[in-house]
Parts: sequence; C-alpha cells; structure tokens
Amino acid sequence: MAAIDCGTNSIRLLVADLPEESAGPQAPLTDVTRRMEIVRLGQGVDRTGRLASEAIERTRVALASYAADIEKLGAQRVRMCATSASRDAANATDFTEMVQRTLGVAPEVVSGDEEARLSFTGAVRGLPSDAEEPFLVVDIGGGSTEFVVGDRGGVRSAISVDIGCVRMTERHLPGDPPTPEQVAAAAADIAAVVDQALARVPGREAATLIGLAGSVTTVVAIAQNLQGYDPERIHHARVSYEAVARVTADLLGRTSAQRLEIPVMHPGRADVIGAGALVLRVIMERAGMPSVVASEHDILDGVAWSLQ
Repeated sequence: MAAIDCGTNSIRLLVADLPEESAGPQAPLTDVTRRMEIVRLGQGVDRTGRLASEAIERTRVALASYAADIEKLGAQRVRMCATSASRDAANATDFTEMVQRTLGVAPEVVSGDEEARLSFTGAVRGLPSDAEEPFLVVDIGGGSTEFVVGDRGGVRSAISVDIGCVRMTERHLPGDPPTPEQVAAAAADIAAVVDQALARVPGREAATLIGLAGSVTTVVAIAQNLQGYDPERIHHARVSYEAVARVTADLLGRTSAQRLEIPVMHPGRADVIGAGALVLRVIMERAGMPSVVASEHDILDGVAWSLQ
C-alpha cells in the first residue's frame, strides 16, 4: 500500500506492507520506504488565501518522484490525503488537477476531523503497553494542529485548529531572530486557540501527551543532544516540559542560519521551527502536561492503515 500526506510544509510518502488480519490488532506495518520533502505548499496562504504557483510546482516535482517509486515498488493501492493548506486555498482545484495528472489518483482534501482521526490511529497503534490512557495526541503541522483525545479503543473527541509552524511564523514572527514582542504576540495567539481547543476536547484529563510531526520530533531530537536525526531514538522518547521550554527559548533566540548549525535540523524547517516549538510549549503549559512522548508514526501511518 502507498500513503501520501501532503501538508502545509511537507509532502511525505510511505509504502508499506499491511499485516495479515490473522496477525491481530497490534501487528505493525512493515515499512518498504518512507520519504519526506519540504515543499512549503502553504507558502503565503494565510495572507493571500491562494496556493502560490511556485509552491504547486515544488509539490509536483516531489510528487512525480514519489509516483515513480510507487510504480517501481508495485503498490496495489494508493491514497493521498491533503490537509490544511489545500483546505484553505481559493484555487485548490489547480492543486487537485496537478495531482491527478502527476499521480493518477485524485487527492482527498480531508476535513480537520478526519485528519485528527487518521493522526490518532497512526500514533496509538504500536504504543508501548505501559503508556497510560487516556491519550492526548497533538499533531503540529504547518497550517493547523489537531487535538485528539482517546484510548486504545479509539477516538473520543477531536478538533483541528488553525495554528501551525508556517502560519504562526508568517503571522507573528517575521524577525530573524524574532523580537521578544513578536514571540509574546505569537504565544498569546497560540494560547487563546489552545484554550478554545481544550474547551472542546478534554485534553487536560489525559494521562499521556503524544506529539506528532516534524516540529515535535525535531525538538525532542535537540533535547536529546542527538548528533544526527535518528528516528529510532526519537520514536517514543519522553521529554520533560522543562526541556521543551529550554529548547524553544534557544530556537527563538537564534537566526535561521544559526538554527541550521544544529545537527538534526532539516534545512526546510529552520525558518519555522521556532514557531513549531512554541506551539508545543504552549500546549504543554495550557494542558498541564509535565512531559511529551514523541511519535514518528502519525497521519501517514493512519492513511496506510485506512487501506487495510
């Protein structure tokens, strides 16, 4: 099976073998390949309401490479989900037509609720048995963040809100590095939206916070002092609020060029990672969470499981 997740900042591919039904509900996917490219599809969408033509072209180039991999590996089914940026854009049909031509299947522009449920499925399957329920899963993307509360039996409640690392950077953090006033304005905006989300889903009642996507995994990698991005050491690592706050302050105090000096930093994330870390820090503050568990498995895995 082939799953593609196209978000505001990145486009990712997972080709995997699904387990036989007889293997039981906790049997894992068997990865064949995982790929990620930063394409910044959501460039300027918060300001203009439209997808930029150069952003669509960057996405097309990455997608064409993915389509070649899918054909070579012989995937039997393909599902592509597109999320925040393509939901918001007035010219989303330009994007949809490009995907149909390039991939041969139409993208599904999933709702925020569906995005949240797919993320939860991907994150919770395979969690260690001692992870305490209920879970609050937060998927911090480029344009939106999903809050999902549930347990191993499934989702109890979910909401998607318009805070993400690209959107918050474009809206509040133009400085390089941002000024204290810019950071304060971003934190206030994020806190107001997080409080609204937590009023809709009972996140403060959760026992375990699980964080998904590149902002979270990058912060966790930095907190661990990794000298290279190591998914096996990041997956299910637990990091304290104090460590997240320390990493966030350091990132927001650096220029983009200085962030690139961090060994685990992806070049396409350096300009927006400060905002992503800030979203995570504020969520932990407002939800009263002393730690976060990072997961390398997220909406992409959820899309693959949906093909079972």
